Amino acid sequence: MRHFLILIWMVALSFSALTVPAMAQNMDAPIQQLMQTHGDALAKASRKTIQPAIDALTASGLPAAQNVMERWQAKEVWRHKDTGAFVIAEEIDRDTIRIFDPSDRSEIGEAEDKAYKQLKPNSGVRGMIAAALVKFQLTDADARVRVTALDAISRDPEASHLPALRDVIATESDPDIATRMTRLERLLTIQFGADDAERIAAIAHFDGDLGVDARAALNPLVTTRVQAAQERPDTPDVLGPITPGSDALSRMDAYALLVAENLAPPLIPPGEVRAALIRNIDGDTVAGVQVATLSTDAARNSAFATLVEQGLAEPAATVQEIDTALDAFQFFEVYIGAPPTVARAAHDVLRGIEASVALNQTADLALDAVSLASIYFLAAIGLAITFGVMGVINMAHGEFIMMGAYTGYVVQLFVPDHTLSILLAIPLAFMVTFAAGVAMERLVIRWLYHRPLETLLATFGVSIALQQLAKNIFGTQARPLTAPGWLDGSMVINDIVSISYIRIAIFILALVFLALFLIVMNRTRLGLEVRAVTQNPRMAASMGINPDRINMLTFGFGSGIAGIAGVAIGLYAKVTSEMGADYIVQSFMTVVVGGVGNIWGTLLGATLVGTMQKGIEWLNPSNTLAAQTYMILFIILFIQFRPRGIIALKGRAAEA
Repeated sequence: MRHFLILIWMVALSFSALTVPAMAQNMDAPIQQLMQTHGDALAKASRKTIQPAIDALTASGLPAAQNVMERWQAKEVWRHKDTGAFVIAEEIDRDTIRIFDPSDRSEIGEAEDKAYKQLKPNSGVRGMIAAALVKFQLTDADARVRVTALDAISRDPEASHLPALRDVIATESDPDIATRMTRLERLLTIQFGADDAERIAAIAHFDGDLGVDARAALNPLVTTRVQAAQERPDTPDVLGPITPGSDALSRMDAYALLVAENLAPPLIPPGEVRAALIRNIDGDTVAGVQVATLSTDAARNSAFATLVEQGLAEPAATVQEIDTALDAFQFFEVYIGAPPTVARAAHDVLRGIEASVALNQTADLALDAVSLASIYFLAAIGLAITFGVMGVINMAHGEFIMMGAYTGYVVQLFVPDHTLSILLAIPLAFMVTFAAGVAMERLVIRWLYHRPLETLLATFGVSIALQQLAKNIFGTQARPLTAPGWLDGSMVINDIVSISYIRIAIFILALVFLALFLIVMNRTRLGLEVRAVTQNPRMAASMGINPDRINMLTFGFGSGIAGIAGVAIGLYAKVTSEMGADYIVQSFMTVVVGGVGNIWGTLLGATLVGTMQKGIEWLNPSNTLAAQTYMILFIILFIQFRPRGIIALKGRAAEA
């Protein structure tokens, strides 16, 4: 008996330990009192009765309100069955929960779950709680939380988000976030506005706007459906008539619409007339018509019509009847995405947006063309010296570009700082390719001056040898040439027009080397001697100039610039042993089209080639190879009419 009493005492002590936490809770806390006020609604939440409780929690201004609503949404709010106290709880095991005070999130202890009832809001109530939580997130002190809330609303907008946004826009302190809130509020108004006037005002806000989100909000409003009737209704939701056979509605689609609306019989499938006639042959007749007379379409169609009248075949229209059926009806479009006034307002704004989009697409295409032209100019500027000035057909020019790119790659292996490595790679690539150009001129080119065919074959052999050498050293896999971090990303002008910072840097570099070329050729002794040797090598030699030395330095200078071009091009293109082949054809075209021997002509040639390639790619985006093919054909035709290029040399320079 004594042991039995001790056991009862221990059980009672354990039970009291588990129930004490409920008694230890602060029932005077403001959040607890507010929850007690709406206790019945919280315990038996439904979409019809819960809104006052949610509004009270949202408007309370209590620091704990947001946490309570988040826990309630996650089904982590429990209520003590005896005291009615609300707690936050997490399950430990099947029978035990760990409870926390909702006012300060402090842990109270552990308790048996049978003493509490879990609040389990349904999906509808959880949606209402989520909408209320948006206001807490939009007013959070952390700007990142507010931006995250805006991102969430943008991804999954709901009508309940609209009043929450309107309440917080005026109190937003960050101008960028306030602008985004205003834009999002206008987008939600288009979708969930209370009346047509409100939606139309929001639509007008996006007149000329290029944002994808604006077009995504407006396009559903102008959704239409084609309908047919004997008389076109004179109602606001009806658009102008559509003629069957136009681009908007083919004749067969128009007739299919009549068939779908049971306004016309279906077409006879191919072979159906013949099959029906064969099925109903009776001796030597079909439907009372001699089989021997069914040699024409008209006779067969007449016999088929008789079968239809006798109920022996399904009624169907013949091809000849289509015109009659189409002429009996009018076809028109009807707005189905929004009320007519809203749809027409959206249609007017979309037309303005489409005009702006077309204009900006043209600007974006022009930027792409200028960007590509700067790349071609940078690749061709060295060739403008070796081919345009010296007249040497150097098929290995592309390999000098490749050597410069690989030089940049090797530098980055030893210098991990990408900014510093590029700054070091540019002069080093110039020195490497300058030395390679000098060696090539001394060993190959000097013996082949004024022998273009032999020069072409010899340099082509050097090109193949350099490619193979690069494969042996670096392998066939593409190697990375990483741009500095400050060149990452793009300069975004709007949702349509943008250009990468790397291409901007290449454009600036092309202008720098244009200026460098002009300074060297027009302001230095080397440039004077190069021009003298180019125009009249014998006269230059008689003036004390060494033509052999000048040819060597000129070829080395052109090759060195090609190496620098390789570093720039390698920042965005793949660095492989074949990369030079991707630019050699365009480089020659640039020099030839612009005018051999004229740097300004090379600049114009690069602009023409780059613009034309981008234009052809825009017209035929699925086939980039076609762009190069058409471009080469155009260049061939261009040279037929202007063989000396855009800017032709005049005087003795042209005769040299």
